[in-house]
Amino acid sequence: MPVTVQTEARQEISSQRALFLLSLAQLLAMSLWFTGTAVIPQITTLWHSGLALGSWLTIAVQIGFSLGAITFALFNIPDVFSPIKVLVVSAIAAAAANAAFAFAAASPLSAILLRGATGFFLAGVYPVGMKIIAGWFQRGRGLALGIMIGALTVGSAVPHAANAIGGIPWRGVVLLGSLQALLGALIVGIGVREGPYAMPQSRFDPAQILEIVRNKSLRLANLGYLGHMWELYSMWGWIAVIFSVSAGWGRTTFEAMAALAIAIGAIGCIWAGAASDRLQDQNAAMRVAQRARVTMIAMAISSVCCVLAALVLHRPVLLIPLSMIWGIAVIADSAQFSTIISEVSDKNYVGTALTCQVALGFLLTAGVIRLMAAIAARYGWSWALASMALGPLLGIWAMSKLLPLKQTAANG
Repeated sequence: MPVTVQTEARQEISSQRALFLLSLAQLLAMSLWFTGTAVIPQITTLWHSGLALGSWLTIAVQIGFSLGAITFALFNIPDVFSPIKVLVVSAIAAAAANAAFAFAAASPLSAILLRGATGFFLAGVYPVGMKIIAGWFQRGRGLALGIMIGALTVGSAVPHAANAIGGIPWRGVVLLGSLQALLGALIVGIGVREGPYAMPQSRFDPAQILEIVRNKSLRLANLGYLGHMWELYSMWGWIAVIFSVSAGWGRTTFEAMAALAIAIGAIGCIWAGAASDRLQDQNAAMRVAQRARVTMIAMAISSVCCVLAALVLHRPVLLIPLSMIWGIAVIADSAQFSTIISEVSDKNYVGTALTCQVALGFLLTAGVIRLMAAIAARYGWSWALASMALGPLLGIWAMSKLLPLKQTAANG
């Protein structure tokens, strides 16, 4: 076997191994995201409060993540320091903050602040993991990121699944998340290294933040991502409550259905990744356009699901299968926005660009999650569900602007 063929074969094995280990680590670490959301019924009973206060357990994570992402991006942390070390330290810190939450919930303020701290440190896990994967893949990058986001999706469903088992104290659900995050950090620290396409560590450059305004392709991809995020965490954050309103089920049943509706999104992530890589041998402009088409298809399906869910809210026999389709479509496009960002941004600051992207997206979700609760409280969940469709419609418009772009899609 020629030396070059042997080298390519070894690199292929190494890249697949890195993808498997990073995806597993993301599944484990990102389970921290919804530990607070999954135990809202128990926490609100403990606090003698309503859903509005309980919703801050989810919103705090969104705000904390946004602040963390802004901090990481402002100081170019994912590009100046080793991304492996950044991810490991961040996962350990997030696990510690989450574990502290398990014993501070008697005080709403301290519990909410600790959930915010958990989100802050998760900003060093999710986008940094995407940067590491981008360093392993040039061909097949869309599918690779899709697989990793699919794993993250399953991880996000774990707290609901654990809560659905019944008999597990709420603190046990929370601490399980911390143990999983520590295991994820151990996997990355021992088994993952940077790939052959990783960029060298860069100097600190605050001006890179302004690239999201100067670079037209980057600007459009971020706007599309904002439309996607308007809907995604509205659905994920409230799906268990929506199921409970739909049929009046007990906690075990609606938590199990919520876990399935979130976890099933992994199927969409893998499909979108494979579809977006169809033109990977073409020039950068055509690759970006193909990825944009895939995001538009996913957002069109999910926006229709929002409206249909509003119409069949009190018919669980229809809402459940519809929610499974919705769960597949709502997350399918997520990795492809990140893939586009990685392809149109300055190659020396891919980590910063990805971190800016998620900072904007999750900052938006903090307000939208609360907005959906307010709409539901005033007008009912049918109107809240229909309102979720506004985001993907905006996203479709933004991504359609990438389709005719040629050279600008490659260099901004």
